[in-house]
Amino acid sequence: MNDHYYSADPASEHKYQTAEWTYRGHALRFLTDAGVFSRGEVDYGTATLLKALPEEMAGRVLDLGCGWGAVGVSVGKANPGCEIVMSDVNRRALELSEKNAKANGVAVQVVESDGLESVAGSFDYILTNPPIRAGKQVIYKMFADSAGKLTENGQLYLVIRKQQGAESALKYLKTLFDQVETVEKSGGFWVIRCRGGKQDAV
Repeated sequence: MNDHYYSADPASEHKYQTAEWTYRGHALRFLTDAGVFSRGEVDYGTATLLKALPEEMAGRVLDLGCGWGAVGVSVGKANPGCEIVMSDVNRRALELSEKNAKANGVAVQVVESDGLESVAGSFDYILTNPPIRAGKQVIYKMFADSAGKLTENGQLYLVIRKQQGAESALKYLKTLFDQVETVEKSGGFWVIRCRGGKQDAV
């Protein structure tokens, strides 16, 4: 069986490993595992995304494709007023996210969802390090669905490597949103912020 971090039920043997990470003065500790993206460390793309986010955030925040919870837990710890929702198709990832949120004192809602299929409500922020290996069709649907899930002034932040299609993603995002800009470039990773979803985009 091909076991991917975007599999619903990873069959790989458990190989737990701790990841430590400091975000905006908060020392965080995460439990990670095989079968979930970036075991043992906060990967460079996710770190770049987190560093590019606003200093202060408020409202409802979705960590889309949350993995073991680096983004949602970090944002929730730094912005305790936010309502954090974390979604993933991978049940092992969701279990880890729930444990990591609790261990770091962050209240979250965890939702099993293929993309945004089972995610209810609208959001002030949608944050994602999309599953590139799942293919363009999958991640572009995530982008399109995100456009319809943002509040009036909501923002989508995503990170993507230049060599894995950042430029073509940027062009596609401009068909979905009025404002699309690259707010950070580091180590080949681009962080893109999108605002003002177009009504006829989806």
